[in-house]
Amino acid sequence: MNLYPAIDVRAGRVVRLRQGDFEQETAYEEEPLTLAKRYADTGARWLHLVDLDAARYGGYTLAPLLRAITTTSWMRVQTGGGVRSEADIEAILDAGADRVVVGSLAIREPDHIAGWLQRYGADRITIALDARQAGNGEWQLPVAGWTEDSGMRLEPMLEHLAGIGVRHLLCTDVSRDGTLMGPNLDLYRHVLAIAPELQVQASGGIRDIADIVSAHDAGCRGAVLGKALIEGRFSLDRALHKAQRC
Repeated sequence: MNLYPAIDVRAGRVVRLRQGDFEQETAYEEEPLTLAKRYADTGARWLHLVDLDAARYGGYTLAPLLRAITTTSWMRVQTGGGVRSEADIEAILDAGADRVVVGSLAIREPDHIAGWLQRYGADRITIALDARQAGNGEWQLPVAGWTEDSGMRLEPMLEHLAGIGVRHLLCTDVSRDGTLMGPNLDLYRHVLAIAPELQVQASGGIRDIADIVSAHDAGCRGAVLGKALIEGRFSLDRALHKAQRC
């Protein structure tokens, strides 16, 4: 099971949002590059890097940071935010990313995903589905940094992704993000019941190492570690050791 320590960047600072709300932001003192190096020194093999400014306004801004991370550590970087075109995918890969996280663009242009997989390879693209459950129980897919309703539902999108050969899926229950409520294991079981071929990364609400194990037991192949990790609620080295034994 791969663990992805997350660094969310807004206006050059490490921040965390609650439930994707830009008005509910917590900023942290450590600089993004310093934090990335600390995670690398602890033994992390992957980093999840998010450009929150780009997620809201478009135009990926973290290429210099991405290059600095990949040239000063052995970590592989999965990154996204504001990917609005295939040219953005190519530019982020050229800047040193191992995988580009494609969210809103994939939902708005699902017919183009197969072409991206063919050009860049299934291991270079992570599709991000940020899900919000409506009052009627349906899972909806918001876009544009979770600020707009796409009008699409989770289940048909999952069937499409599995059918065209997507390998990596980052799935976030927006209501759990930044809350330390624990991951939505029922959501991940639901996702994998529909599309068992996908390698799912759990995201949103992970608060301790037990949650990482629970996500693994629910079928997830990875977990994104955000607020709990950055606030020191568990140690990354212990989490990595536990994940290696899952």
